[in-house]
Amino acid sequence: MGIVLLCLILGLAVAIERIIYLNMASTNTSKLKQQVEDALSSGGVEAAKEVCRNTKGPVASIYYQGLDRAGESIESAEKAVIAYGGVQMGQLEKNVSWLSLFIAIAPMLGFMGTVIGMIQAFQKISAVGNLSASLIAGDIQVALLTTVFGLITAIILQIFYNYIIAKIDGIVNDMEDSSISLIDMLVDHKK
Repeated sequence: MGIVLLCLILGLAVAIERIIYLNMASTNTSKLKQQVEDALSSGGVEAAKEVCRNTKGPVASIYYQGLDRAGESIESAEKAVIAYGGVQMGQLEKNVSWLSLFIAIAPMLGFMGTVIGMIQAFQKISAVGNLSASLIAGDIQVALLTTVFGLITAIILQIFYNYIIAKIDGIVNDMEDSSISLIDMLVDHKK
């Protein structure tokens, strides 16, 4: 049960870290888009880059990369946005695979504890020579408790995992939508 508890603790640590990171990475993309558009109109690319430097989150970083290449060509800016979007997506998904690992192994460790407990119960039966419920009840109870604890751990971590994946999907959708908007702004700005 100690290993299952360790899975729960490590899984919760990863989940909390990711939730904090993802909440900090979330920005009001429509507000950022409007600020960048206004800065492009009034002060040009450098003013828009300054807005992005002063804004947190992956969308602002993607905007900055696109604006940084805006002087070269629209295609160059688009390539930079796509490439940096992949980098930002990697940052969003960082350590999530560990969470899915803990979800997968916690029930297995619980089942292993059950099997070990049952083996101990049968060893006691064979050593004593007769079947007494009170003799093996404690071992069977511990065996079943490890399964329950493994399943509870997996359920708790699965809830956090689904929340994190949904949050990542929302941010990625914002990144993709904002990338299209940035390229449209740059095309309009070049005219």
